[in-house]
Amino acid sequence: MSRISINAVKKDFMSTHILKSVSLDVRDQEFCVLLGPSGCGKTTLLRILAGLETESAGELMIGDRRVNGLSPGKRKIAMVFQNYAVFPHMTIGQNIGFGLKMAKESAANIDVQVQRAAKLMHIEHLLGRYAGQLSGGQRQRVAVARALAMSPDVLLMDEPLSNLDALLRLEMRTELKALLQETKTTTIYVTHDQVEAMSLADRIAVMHAGEIVQFASPMEVYEYPKTAFVGSFIGNPPMNFMPVDVAVSLSSTAAPAQAVRAGIRPEYFIPGQSQVSVKVRVVEALGEKQQINGELGGEKIRLSLPNHHRICAGDLLPVSVAPEHVRWYDAQDQLLATPATHH
Repeated sequence: MSRISINAVKKDFMSTHILKSVSLDVRDQEFCVLLGPSGCGKTTLLRILAGLETESAGELMIGDRRVNGLSPGKRKIAMVFQNYAVFPHMTIGQNIGFGLKMAKESAANIDVQVQRAAKLMHIEHLLGRYAGQLSGGQRQRVAVARALAMSPDVLLMDEPLSNLDALLRLEMRTELKALLQETKTTTIYVTHDQVEAMSLADRIAVMHAGEIVQFASPMEVYEYPKTAFVGSFIGNPPMNFMPVDVAVSLSSTAAPAQAVRAGIRPEYFIPGQSQVSVKVRVVEALGEKQQINGELGGEKIRLSLPNHHRICAGDLLPVSVAPEHVRWYDAQDQLLATPATHH
């Protein structure tokens, strides 16, 4: 069992609270993504779990073992960094087997594990080459294979795809998802890229200012953002926020008594007959979709609509929204439970 329990972990640097009593339970074989902007504490939390930084308070469990104070080598974890760190003077096979060699494994076992990991990453034909002969995508595969060769209880990944170009990132995302479904390794993956988080995760832990503000499945995080921050961080374009009276006019539904504003995803606007119109400022053609930037009730607003609607800058575009797609937030920017948001 490789369940991970992080209980009330804090990290202080002098008077700065980098992590504010973070708790997180990751199930055995789960792919958990830590998602958030720069400076939110996600990499610090990962490094504390790895043993590369020391927590100020709290408890860390991997399976049934308390790992506080254990060196990284004794935690049965493997880590893949943003920087591939492929040794240029070693062959790819030697690179993949490096950790096993340091652990004084037998040559026969190292060979078996290297071959297994290389096959998983589809680089078995590269084992005799050197790093200088490989592309960036191939070097990243080597880094992942080196981690997998250790047969870790837990795999920790810190922005591993951020140095790749867009096409390679897409390819590697798909391969990583398939790979970890096959190996069933409990994984925590750090990223600031919401597309990576949505496409890879079993569950996403959204972090903000040293805290986990929501931990749920990708679709729950997207459809029911627990805070206005989550709604604005997840989604491209992000969720629109607007005054209660405007949202009520759009959706023809009553707002909860505590609501101070509403959140609506850009794709949920319906063009057509309505008493409410968006003043169109800019239209961006994005292939199948078009993004409309405009104003509604004095607020800036973004809509994502199919491209078969002919819309031009300067138009007054009538729009409405189905009541079930409106999310209501209170004065603390917390999601209010309503019949429309019940799940």
